[in-house]
Amino acid sequence: MRKPKMVRDSFTMPKAEYAVIEALKARATQAGRPAKKSELLRAGIKLLEALAAPALIQALDSLPAIKTGRPAKG
Repeated sequence: MRKPKMVRDSFTMPKAEYAVIEALKARATQAGRPAKKSELLRAGIKLLEALAAPALIQALDSLPAIKTGRPAKG
């Protein structure tokens, strides 16, 4: 079986939402299954993929709008 081709990417998100990743990593570790950030993001994508279109739109609409791009240095 061939290994899947990997893609490297970057993204912007609010600090509070990024902190949830660390909290989820801690929860997974406490539950006996340490997880990497990429695993949590991939698991979240699988969950979103399983949603019906109205539920997906509702999840997207629940997010605050953010300015994309790299944060200013300083």
